[in-house]
Amino acid sequence: MSVLAYDLGAGSGRALLGHLNDRGMETLEIHRFKNEPVKAGERLHWDILRLHHELLEGLNLVKQKGEQPESLGIDSWAVDFGLLGSHGELLGNPYHYRDAQFNGMMDQVRKELTSQRIFERTGIQFLSFNTLYQLATLKRSGSPLLNEAERFLMIPDLLRYFLTGEAVNEFTNATTTQLYNPTTGHWDGELLAHIGISETLFGEVVMPGTRVGQLRSSICSDLGLSAIPVIAVAEHDTGSAVVAVPATERSFAYLSCGTWSLMGTEIDHPAISSESLALNFTNEGGAGGTFRLLKNIMGLWILQECMREWERKGQGISYAELLSRAELAPPFASLFDPDDERFMPAGDMTSRIQQYCRDTGQT
Repeated sequence: MSVLAYDLGAGSGRALLGHLNDRGMETLEIHRFKNEPVKAGERLHWDILRLHHELLEGLNLVKQKGEQPESLGIDSWAVDFGLLGSHGELLGNPYHYRDAQFNGMMDQVRKELTSQRIFERTGIQFLSFNTLYQLATLKRSGSPLLNEAERFLMIPDLLRYFLTGEAVNEFTNATTTQLYNPTTGHWDGELLAHIGISETLFGEVVMPGTRVGQLRSSICSDLGLSAIPVIAVAEHDTGSAVVAVPATERSFAYLSCGTWSLMGTEIDHPAISSESLALNFTNEGGAGGTFRLLKNIMGLWILQECMREWERKGQGISYAELLSRAELAPPFASLFDPDDERFMPAGDMTSRIQQYCRDTGQT
């Protein structure tokens, strides 16, 4: 059998064709594309329609290879979302989790509800861009989007909706919002009520492996494909990555590296305790009803932003050339903390690194 997998990261995306035979799984990358945020006015957005276009291009390339996948699935980064209106159309471009409008809201909500209360109800670590604080920001700023919204979909939910017309929320990504209660197995009405968001926006949460429709007939007609079943996989990319950890024992740790790096382990039940709260660990949903006890740490974000900056200035450089230059550079001339808050926003990264070094008395 063959399956089509879309893996969307915060910097790039790819489409892979997987073939399952009696010798195992073989994968072939058939399409790779950039995923670059777009700043419009003062707001930072994801170019969601470009991503949808790239998904269709992946399907087109599959067709050109003479393949007819037996199913397809999508995974992506967490926390971000789109809102659908009454006619099922997208209301505005989804905001990027690094958009400056969300700054400060986490501290405000934590003061109102206390960190312990939020953590006890969700088991999710405190990050300033969690969906809870994004929605609280939109509500308290009087965003017209919420007045018109009838459905909340996270990024892979939304792209899957574009492909199928079926609006369904998937478990692994839903847990990252800090709005899902793993103890009750439902969206947390108390947290939603506190920030003034209606529970009616949030739909059924399905587990990884659930079939949620098939490719729209219009897409099949345009591309000359037969209907392809669409599966809600472990749609948080870390959830899918952990499924593929080649562990032979139940007790293992993993480090999944991308724009963010995630270090953790897999457990059967969320570890919601005073100790995990103090360490700011998180309990994200996994495949097969498991949970991922992990810590978010800075990954390739700073490097990716530097490379984008150099490219904009006409000084683009490949990873290979960058690494060869790094090998020749004097080691440890300066040191900086990649988890410092000043490195969270997009843009102007090299000058912020330089300023950090000045502020700390370094070269």
